[in-house]
Amino acid sequence: MIRFILTGLILVTAVSAQTNDEMAIRDLISKYVDAREKIDPAATQDLFTEEADQLVSTGEWRKGRDKLVAGAMQSSRTSQGKRTITADTIRLITPTVAIVDGPYTIEASGTSPVRKMRATFVVVKNEKGWQISAIRNMLPTSNQ
Repeated sequence: MIRFILTGLILVTAVSAQTNDEMAIRDLISKYVDAREKIDPAATQDLFTEEADQLVSTGEWRKGRDKLVAGAMQSSRTSQGKRTITADTIRLITPTVAIVDGPYTIEASGTSPVRKMRATFVVVKNEKGWQISAIRNMLPTSNQ
């Protein structure tokens, strides 16, 4: 009986930790979108690991946090439409590494049409909490 109770407590604790991690990861993605919308380099930089990189839909590969943030701020200035990223799936690979996938939309603005993409994030949990280590933005094919 005690073994059953302990096993149940361990499972409840594991599910609770996963739920807390998933909430923290969703909050991280939300903060990223918010920092991009505000064109706030300091807020954006805090969300990334030092070695973070981003492969954008144009094929540009921004390697390192400084280049990633500079490129993101420039992109936010030139692509003025409101951004949304929805974390459809969060897959914890380990207790400290997760892959996040979801749709990424930049609304139409001025002469720029709406852009519908997909984004994949690799996030890591470290002494600062959850941070983004990599982003991959993709343009889906027309049949997706």
